[in-house]
Amino acid sequence: MTTLAAPRRATHTTAHRLTFPHLLRSEAIKVLTLRSTWWSLGVTAAMSVGMSLLIALATGGMGGGMAPTNVILAPTQFTMLVAGILGAIVVTGEYSTGMIRSTLTAEPRRGAVLLAKALVVAVTMMLTAVVIYAVAIVLTSPFTSTGIDWTSPLDSFVPLAFGALSMACFTLMGVGFGFLLRSGAGAIAVTVGVLFVLPIVLSLFSIAGPEWMWIVESAKYLPVNAAGALTQPGGEDLLEPALTLAGWVVGPLALGWLALRSRDA
Repeated sequence: MTTLAAPRRATHTTAHRLTFPHLLRSEAIKVLTLRSTWWSLGVTAAMSVGMSLLIALATGGMGGGMAPTNVILAPTQFTMLVAGILGAIVVTGEYSTGMIRSTLTAEPRRGAVLLAKALVVAVTMMLTAVVIYAVAIVLTSPFTSTGIDWTSPLDSFVPLAFGALSMACFTLMGVGFGFLLRSGAGAIAVTVGVLFVLPIVLSLFSIAGPEWMWIVESAKYLPVNAAGALTQPGGEDLLEPALTLAGWVVGPLALGWLALRSRDA
């Protein structure tokens, strides 16, 4: 009598896995075909260019007007929220629709999925920031008292490069919180809390006695203040704020990776 062999359980082998370039392409298609991505980038561009133009108009005729590089980078304290929220909703949107299950079925290496999504979102935001800065420089230059001194890298290229990098870092924080919390509302709330609310709370202690000043001074280790130090024209002591901002990126991403590995989709 012939016996039927028991069906073998399907397993994921290397042959079934996507190569990392294919995974990057897949994530790029998903991110760039979302309407929320283009709305976020559009809002970021409109806020950045519009606020830079208004600042240039308001201060350009003044003898001690704001430095031209600061005119371009000043809106970052507001657009950082859009960047962080974009990172969060790109991740949590997949959880809300259930698409994350298809993603992890096609590519079971969860660390690779997180890395690919983080790279795509970060590069998208960084390139967007570069384009925004270029447009803002062209539009504001007729209204500033002095143009950007491109012969001094510390007053031009360095702060602008750190500005674009900071926007990517804020986006990556949102990605980390998205994987950690899996809830759009929760990830957005935490991202806004860290980027916007926490600096305000710490600054309130400046009205307290000297024994509370250590709390005010600790604010320099918040991501927005670290980014501010990096984008300050003429800044030379950049190692500490760079490490601070890097820590705020690595921390949420590491926690998100642990949550992604340890919990079902």
